[in-house]
Amino acid sequence: MPAAAVRPLVDRYTAEFPGSKARFEQAKGIFPCGVTHDTRMMDPFPVYVTHAAGAHKWDVDGHKLTDYFVGHGSLLLGHSPPDVVAAVQTQMAKGTHHGSCHDLEIAWGRLVQQLVPSAERVRFTGSGTEATLMALRLSRLFTGRPKFLKFLGHFHGWHDTVTVGSDPPYDGAAAPGVPEGVAALCVAVPPNDLNRVEAALKADDGIGAVILEPTGGHWGAVPIRGDFLKGLRDICTRLGRVLIFDEVITGFRVAPGGAQGFYGVTPDLTSMAKILAGGLPGGCLAGRADILAYIEPRPGKPKMKHPGTYNANPLSAAAGVAMLTRVATGEPGRLANAAAVRLRNGLNELFESHGWPMVAYGDFSMVRVVFDYHGPRPATDAGVNDGLIPYDGDLEKLDGPKNAKQSNALRQAMLLNGVDWWGTAAMTSSAHTEDVTDHTLAAFEAAVEDLRAEGFA
Repeated sequence: MPAAAVRPLVDRYTAEFPGSKARFEQAKGIFPCGVTHDTRMMDPFPVYVTHAAGAHKWDVDGHKLTDYFVGHGSLLLGHSPPDVVAAVQTQMAKGTHHGSCHDLEIAWGRLVQQLVPSAERVRFTGSGTEATLMALRLSRLFTGRPKFLKFLGHFHGWHDTVTVGSDPPYDGAAAPGVPEGVAALCVAVPPNDLNRVEAALKADDGIGAVILEPTGGHWGAVPIRGDFLKGLRDICTRLGRVLIFDEVITGFRVAPGGAQGFYGVTPDLTSMAKILAGGLPGGCLAGRADILAYIEPRPGKPKMKHPGTYNANPLSAAAGVAMLTRVATGEPGRLANAAAVRLRNGLNELFESHGWPMVAYGDFSMVRVVFDYHGPRPATDAGVNDGLIPYDGDLEKLDGPKNAKQSNALRQAMLLNGVDWWGTAAMTSSAHTEDVTDHTLAAFEAAVEDLRAEGFA
């Protein structure tokens, strides 16, 4: 497409967000690509935010934006919930880092144990990436097997071995900077195929663990549901492999007990972060006591060393206790799920009424949009996790290479209409009320009209 065809949208965006443009010019001389997280990259520049509350955030140019990034999934209550803010402010006055054990870490750990079925023992970390790294290292110690199996399109952080097959192309190649010998410890198979899993485990006795995002890779791009999880639990039990649920996104989001609580499938280990720490940095690994025992010094047993300056730091613990106390009621997850159902249904009704070849789908509080789609859409009476999955869950069609120009144009158009939409996807919070989703649907209608005028939809 000629560059001139997209200039009107780019020009409008550039004119409307001059403060962000000026800051990005400064940032390019400080950070690689000018940003501090890959998904914050945006052409021609990202938006810079000053403050946030509820379902909204405000940028440096004064725009009020409805937010669907929700802190990369960590803000189930929306931005700046008063009880979480108060808990952190109270703790801030008492100290940010004692370098010692403290009462809040006990309260935080007990809440995890109460809510998460697999949590016989808990170990806090600084992030979700650290939690999955710990899960795999402990699995090697427990099983004596060096390899693990993962699913194509599933993201488990950015440490070396888990980068295999995380993003397209799904050719099994090592990610740049990861030695091939390290990548060889990972066996990656397509999602939702129990026969492939069992065959891979039987063919390679060196595989000691299986790890997955229990609602599907990249937070549900290709949804996974209960029957697959139950089958996977059975295979891992029969063949003596450790089953790891990466609930960094799903933990406390889909239900108070995470996906494992909702589906009644208990893994051996669970990695968590995001909502766990109330929107502050923090993660944890929870699971079987006999596996986490490898962190303990025991006669005749190897010990996994685990320091971590910010493990269970008091600020994150304070936020986490406040957050999980609310999560335990079940109400935040119920509201977030209901908002996403309403949004998915509204989008599909919008697409159908205009005859636009698009579909919205997703499970729980996650929403995804596919362009150039000509198949059936999920029924409006679908629940939180039983709607139609487009293309029968085809990995390449739902989570394959993206049209970067199209998704970038959609984000620009949505920002111009007062919504920060995460590329072609979104997550909701309990603060996304009906008024908020109504505004979003109107913004999406206007945004798609903008994209169609420039040949992007």
